[in-house]
Amino acid sequence: MKQVSDKLFVAPQVTRTELVKAKAAGIAAIINNRPDGEEPGQPSAASNATIAAELGLGYIHIPVAPGQYSLAQVRAFEAALATAEGPVLAHCKSGTRAASLYAIGEVLGGRMTKDDVTPLGQSIGLDLSGAVRWLDANASN
Repeated sequence: MKQVSDKLFVAPQVTRTELVKAKAAGIAAIINNRPDGEEPGQPSAASNATIAAELGLGYIHIPVAPGQYSLAQVRAFEAALATAEGPVLAHCKSGTRAASLYAIGEVLGGRMTKDDVTPLGQSIGLDLSGAVRWLDANASN
């Protein structure tokens, strides 16, 4: 898990083992940004939702194809983060989509500038250039 903010951590694809570790680390909710069937052997959103429920974790699935962010997905991510009753672990294949959704929402909400996005990515070892490109193309949002 990589800490993005006080409330948000991101990670690559999670399994039961990672969900148990997340719960033990104090995570309260999971946001899955990975579409089902993206890769052979990947756990389904339904199976991880079941495991999360068994562990007492909140769970929401906001699937995002790589590099294909929508304003609706950004807003859903923001809402899920805002309503979670504690720290959130958002995941995709590498953590980049999850961190990008967060960064886009932060810029649109005026809590961060577009110039802060690349350094944020660098600080957690992720390339958030896709978020910057989205912001450039959707500046009027």
